[in-house]
Amino acid sequence: MRINFQNKIIISLLLIAFQFSFAQKKEQIGTETVNVVKPYTPTISDAFKVKETPALEEEGNTKKETIKYTIFSFPVASTFTPSKGKAEGVEKEKQEHLFKNYATLGVGNYGTFIGELFVNHDLNSTDYVSGMFRHHSSQGGIKGVALDDRFYDSAIDLTYGSNQKEVSWNLDLGYQNQIYNWYGLPTDFGSTMIPSDRRTLINGINPQQTYNTISLGGKIDFNESILNKMSVKFNHFSDLFESSENRFYAKPILKFDVMESAVKTDLIVDYVGGSFKKNYSNTNAQPVKYGFTNFGIAPSFVMQEDDWTLNIGAGLFYSLDNENSNNNFFVYPQINASYKVVGDLMIFYAGAEGNLEQNSYQDFVSKNPFLSPTLNIAPTDKQYDIFAGLKGKLTNNVSYNIKGSYVNERNKALFKSNDYNENATNQEYAFGNSFQVVYDDMRTLSFYGELKADFSKDVSFGINGTFNSYTNDFQSEAWNLPTVKINSNINFNITPKWFAGANVFYVGERKDQKLNTDVVYVVQPGPFTLPSYFDVNANVGFKYSDRLTAFLKANNITNRAYEKWLNYPVQGFQVILGVNYKFDF
Repeated sequence: MRINFQNKIIISLLLIAFQFSFAQKKEQIGTETVNVVKPYTPTISDAFKVKETPALEEEGNTKKETIKYTIFSFPVASTFTPSKGKAEGVEKEKQEHLFKNYATLGVGNYGTFIGELFVNHDLNSTDYVSGMFRHHSSQGGIKGVALDDRFYDSAIDLTYGSNQKEVSWNLDLGYQNQIYNWYGLPTDFGSTMIPSDRRTLINGINPQQTYNTISLGGKIDFNESILNKMSVKFNHFSDLFESSENRFYAKPILKFDVMESAVKTDLIVDYVGGSFKKNYSNTNAQPVKYGFTNFGIAPSFVMQEDDWTLNIGAGLFYSLDNENSNNNFFVYPQINASYKVVGDLMIFYAGAEGNLEQNSYQDFVSKNPFLSPTLNIAPTDKQYDIFAGLKGKLTNNVSYNIKGSYVNERNKALFKSNDYNENATNQEYAFGNSFQVVYDDMRTLSFYGELKADFSKDVSFGINGTFNSYTNDFQSEAWNLPTVKINSNINFNITPKWFAGANVFYVGERKDQKLNTDVVYVVQPGPFTLPSYFDVNANVGFKYSDRLTAFLKANNITNRAYEKWLNYPVQGFQVILGVNYKFDF
């Protein structure tokens, strides 16, 4: 039965109408909530692994044939012959031979003569002996000086030593003889006398003073021991006027570790004792004696952290006055610290240090040989020296150091001229031509600056200066202490054979005072002001060989007879010509 397209449409419409009429029945369907609960049951699907090397089913994936290679060799004629290799040589600078011995001789105007001889000899692989002789003298001739102004200074030192694996030590024996003259008479000396009496008085003065020193000492160093090192020295010092002094000094140094910090402890025994035959006024019946024994201990340890270095310590001293039974106990700070602000280019440092300084007749003479043999000897209590500064490098070849400090000292020793009269019965040093030692409690504010430069291996330069301000408690002035001191030097090699150098120093004004006790002053004169002075020195040398060198020295080139001490002018322009010879046995 065939149904056409129109019949299909009619049938469809009839079905839709039937369905619509059925849905419009009046019976209503009720509402109800149905909850369907079913547990969740996850499942894992099967996985399959991809093969790292998949099978290729291409036609090109067939087994390759193995190919065999052979070399058909035959000789080839060649006339080439390679030359042998030669290592390139490094040009080395010839090392200068170090001689163990030398001798120096020099002569100059003012009858100047200098001489030095040093010899050293190895007894075996560890022991050695050495000796040194030194001499410097002048026949004087300073213009305007009425008394003899010659001087002599000779010394000989002998050493025996040993350098072993665990310990090194040496023994020293020395003798020194010095001759000076008290030639510094006051400028108006004898001005109230008639010329013949003045001449007779001056001619009757024998200004010579002689100093003799005998020394015995030694040092010992331990490589692995709590006792790190120890030095011992004994000096006997005497003069032409029966003055005598003994000095004994011993300093053991202990080093050990405590909680990973190195602890250093200095033990000090310092004794000085002596006598002067007369006092300055020549009124004593017995020699003037003095004696002090100082016992000290100074422990310290170092702490380091990053750029900081801190050294903490203290000094404890007990001082015995052997002649007056006046004993004292002293405690001093010994602290210093440093901080690298910019590596080695800028280092800040500061500290506070103090010390009990043992004074002696020998030490005073080494600073001023024109002292009267009638001194008052006592130690100096350097209570503290507080300082701070910067040091470092401006460049690799230029370094600097600047420092400010404040020092408080009790019983500081100062040199001051002796008062005098023109009595012919005076001692040779009692005509206004000698100095005494006075003591004062002082504070010193100081500034120091230094600059050093090595422009090359052939040229070096340096300059430093100190500026001081003094405050005294008892004395009216800081006698003979300059407020300004400047020193500069330069050294350079002109050629491998020729070298030269120069040194210039400046010393500012100083104060001193002396009175003629024969004069009744209406108004007592005040202190003298010693003028400041420059001293320019230069030298030039020629190396004839590794052994022989000739030199020429010029001192006080400006030819100024300045006064280093009141009424003590120095020699003018001085020239010294000499040679130095090095040798081995």
